[in-house]
Amino acid sequence: MFNKLFGFWSKDIGIDLGTANTLVYVRGKGIVINEPSIVAINQKTGKILAIGKEARTMVGRTPGYITVSRPLINGVVSDFEVTEQMLKYFIDKVHQEGLTLLPRPRVVIGIPSGVTEVEKRAVEDATYNAGAREVYLIEEPMAAAIGARLPVHEAVANVIVDMGGGTTEVAVISMGGVIASRSLRVAGDKLNEDIVRYLREERNLLVGEATAENLKLTLGSAYPSEKEEDGHVRGRDLVSGLPKEIPITSEEIREAIQRSVKSIVLAVKNTIEETPPELTADLINRHIFLAGGGALLKGLDKMIAHETKLFVKIVDDPLTAVARGCGFVLENVDQLKNVLVATQKDDYF
Repeated sequence: MFNKLFGFWSKDIGIDLGTANTLVYVRGKGIVINEPSIVAINQKTGKILAIGKEARTMVGRTPGYITVSRPLINGVVSDFEVTEQMLKYFIDKVHQEGLTLLPRPRVVIGIPSGVTEVEKRAVEDATYNAGAREVYLIEEPMAAAIGARLPVHEAVANVIVDMGGGTTEVAVISMGGVIASRSLRVAGDKLNEDIVRYLREERNLLVGEATAENLKLTLGSAYPSEKEEDGHVRGRDLVSGLPKEIPITSEEIREAIQRSVKSIVLAVKNTIEETPPELTADLINRHIFLAGGGALLKGLDKMIAHETKLFVKIVDDPLTAVARGCGFVLENVDQLKNVLVATQKDDYF
C-alpha cells in the first residue's frame, strides 16, 4: 500500500546500467542523467565519497585508502552494495526537484543478453534495494533495437550490434524475440587495455586508462582511412622512470586494437550464420545497425561491411539507444510486454 502511495509521486524511469556509463530516462522528459558508472570509497570508513562525474575526476589521483572503481565489470554486478548505492544516488537525483521524500519508481533496466540467472537476480535485487517498487528487465540488444526504432515486431531480420564499455552484444531480432545472439566481453574497455599494453610493450611508455581512452577517441580506427592522423601521448618512460612525450600515429592505435576488433567482427558473422536462412536472406536488402559508444569508433562500420558484404549503419545517437529503448518500453508497456525478461515477479505492470 505504501509503495503505491509513494509511487503516485514518483517518476517512472528507464536505466541503461552500463559498465562505463549509466543513463537514466524519465517518463515524459527523456534522458536526464548521463554519468560514468564510477564510485569513490573511503576504505577506512566505508563511506562513499563521490559517484558519477565527481568520482571520475578522482581516477588515478587519490591516496591509497580511497579507491575509485566501477561496481560493474563486463556488464554485470561485481560489487552488489556499491551498485545499490549508485542506483539509489541516480534515483534520488531524478526526484530532487519534486516533493517525494521516498521515491518508489517503476524501473525498466537493461541487462546483457548473456548473463546468468544469478547475475540477472543481482541487478534486480540491487534495483529493488535502491528504492524501486517494480523492476522490469530487458536485454540490452533488444532495448537498443527498440531505441533505434527498428521494426522488432515484424517478421524481418533486425541485426543490432551494441558495443558498450564492458560487453558487445550482437543479436538478430524478429517477431519481438531474439533469434540468435552473442554476448562478447570485448568492448570499449578492452580496446583501452589493448592500447595500454601496446604502448608498454612496443614503446616502453606507461599510460593510464584515461589517456588510452583519449587516444582511442582521437586516433583510434578499425579500418584504414585515406588520411591517417598523428598526435602525441604523455606517460612514464619505463626505462628512465621519468615523464615523457612521444609521437603516435593512427596506424599504431589500429594495430593495437586489431585483434579485439576482429573478434567483434567474427561474433557478428557467427551470429548471422546461426540465423534461419529465410531471415538471413532479408539481410541482403537490410542494414546491420551499430549502437553503443563503440559504434563511434572510426571505421568500425566499414570494417563490418567489408567482412560481411552487407550494409552497415550507425543508429542516431548510438550512446543513448539502450536508454531510449528502456524509456520507450516504459511508455508503451502494454504493447511491449513480450520483450521483457522474466523476473522474480511474473506479474507485469
